[in-house]
Amino acid sequence: MSSRATTLARPEPEPTEKATALSLERVSKLFVLQHERPRSFQELWVALMKGRGAGSRERFWALRDVSFDVKQGETLGIVGRNGSGKSTLLRLIARTMRPTEGRVVIAGRVMPLLELGAGFHEELSGSDNVYLNASLLGVPHSVVEARYRDIVEFAELEHFMDTPIKHYSSGMYLRLGFAIGVHLDFDILLVDELLAVGDAEFQRKCVDRIRAVRDAGATILLVSHVAEQVATLCDRAVWLDGGRVCRFGPAKEVVAAYLESSAS
Repeated sequence: MSSRATTLARPEPEPTEKATALSLERVSKLFVLQHERPRSFQELWVALMKGRGAGSRERFWALRDVSFDVKQGETLGIVGRNGSGKSTLLRLIARTMRPTEGRVVIAGRVMPLLELGAGFHEELSGSDNVYLNASLLGVPHSVVEARYRDIVEFAELEHFMDTPIKHYSSGMYLRLGFAIGVHLDFDILLVDELLAVGDAEFQRKCVDRIRAVRDAGATILLVSHVAEQVATLCDRAVWLDGGRVCRFGPAKEVVAAYLESSAS
């Protein structure tokens, strides 16, 4: 009886599931808006006599029951009309605000590019503000020294780093803030409508830098009103409407649905 060698096909390895970088679990954020606040003791007294108290208050839910996960190395776009809760969402992730309900779970170091130049001191030079801004973000002095030349070259401010930033134009101010943020160490990058910094050439540099950060494996959350940027830069997208998740999925599909709804 002849024997025949049998070659067993090796099973294809299953794709490794990426770890979760960020998770939002039924997150809501409530603001209490104060109307008709008295401007003097006399106005307060009149309001009390009329039974209106210190002014009317309105409860406003900027976010309501928002849940989604972002995988490590994924780029997520956030779209929606003005007032839909996009910036509030990034501030909760950056931990400059706390959710009223739910929780935000983050794995890694977050770099928020939300208000460029926050923490800059106008009397100090551009060079001094690089170190000051980085220290506020908790970055060691040695790391800033190693990245300093790259920051200056990216911002295109080689001849102005010894000048107090109170003499900077708004474009120079924003370019320096953006350059500092994208050249420091982080795991999750938050970008809020900042890819329009500077002129057209510098905007291209910003987009290219975001792509390089993405290709290096960082997780990115991008808020932008430029639909093409979200569709081309992002893997998935979330569409917020009235503080709620209207749609979540592949970026091109979500952007197409959002644009169709906006047009109608």
